[in-house]
Amino acid sequence: MKIEEFRRAMAETEYIPAGSALHQAFHAFSQEALKITAELNGAYHTPEEVRALISQLTASEIDESFGLFPPFHTDCGKNTKIGKRVFINAGCQFQDQGGITIGDDVLVGPQTIIATLNHDPDPEKRGGMIPKSVKICDKVWLGARVTVCPGVTIGEGAIVGAGAVVTKDVPPRTVVAGVPAKVIRKC
Repeated sequence: MKIEEFRRAMAETEYIPAGSALHQAFHAFSQEALKITAELNGAYHTPEEVRALISQLTASEIDESFGLFPPFHTDCGKNTKIGKRVFINAGCQFQDQGGITIGDDVLVGPQTIIATLNHDPDPEKRGGMIPKSVKICDKVWLGARVTVCPGVTIGEGAIVGAGAVVTKDVPPRTVVAGVPAKVIRKC
């Protein structure tokens, strides 16, 4: 399956049966992601080399303003879109099959997790998956060890406090914190 076909299918699909062609396609992309992230995380790389590896991982051109401190992990990579002036700190994990869009001027704190898949709640179909994209709008700051759950949009200029678990949309220009994350003030 080609990358654009995969991205389109993931955007249009509400349920992925275990073992289906789409499921097998993202497992193939996972093998490539493992290879690229092993290279990224296994030795020192200049900022230019990091950008080149992330471009290869995401199959998209990454802007020269992008920064990342390894290690970084993803189990696919091909369904992540990254804006300009984005910084991703060390130890982040992106599960991006369902789609992750990161806007411009975004800061991602260390050990942040962004997830876009849930498994089928029926134990007889547990291998099936439900994809839901995550959107991080412009000028968002995710603190250290934030977890963003599938289907969430974090509005422009929002701040997510360290350790928060974001289970629902975050309004623009608000500060959220806690488990689950709740609005604590405007910013």
